[in-house]
Amino acid sequence: MPGWFKKAWYGLASLLSFSSFILIIVALVVPHWLSGKILCQTGVDLVNATDRELVKFIGDIYYGLFRGCKVRQCGLGSRQSQFTIFPHLVKELNAGLHVMILLLLFLALALALVSMGFAILNMIQVPYRAVNGPGGICLWNVLAGGVVALAIASFMAAVKFHDLTERIANFQEKLFQFVVLEEQYEESFWICVASASAHAANLVVVAISHIPLPEIKTKIEEATVTAEDILY
Repeated sequence: MPGWFKKAWYGLASLLSFSSFILIIVALVVPHWLSGKILCQTGVDLVNATDRELVKFIGDIYYGLFRGCKVRQCGLGSRQSQFTIFPHLVKELNAGLHVMILLLLFLALALALVSMGFAILNMIQVPYRAVNGPGGICLWNVLAGGVVALAIASFMAAVKFHDLTERIANFQEKLFQFVVLEEQYEESFWICVASASAHAANLVVVAISHIPLPEIKTKIEEATVTAEDILY
């Protein structure tokens, strides 16, 4: 059985892995990976809008991996519309890259559970095989964190190099053309970053669990026998 010191750290490692699992689920469900401002370029060109009038043509957009929302501003007031990525919009995007991001995150969910299981195993007993021990915990956390980081990098590539926001903003728009003015990553994106950070923290936790504790030595008093003790 592992000592209380290692049990405490392995328990913390299992909690971090489980928290990563929950964070990924939240990131998948909440449609707030990225938000931005979109300009109705067609409306601006039609009325030859001045700089002061541009605010009437600036709308908002936010989206996640499955759905999102767009607020159009084309000079006639705001119009809000909801949209889903699947099954039609994904065809206008880089479908392979988008599906890869989802597959990576689903894989990360499984790896987070495996790393949690290894931490619990080491908390309960000392494994006979080295691969099931602390080295196994580190291995699965490196894999899980790496997969999440790869999903994050893939999403950033889709935004920067494949004009993800502009493609979504102009989906099924026949009369108006929208231009992206600004973009910023939202909470779901940063939740994924926190998930990857949790696995990195687990590596530190496992390293700390191997710090040897100072042994507490108890001083044994030597019994002295005197002449009086012999008489008794």
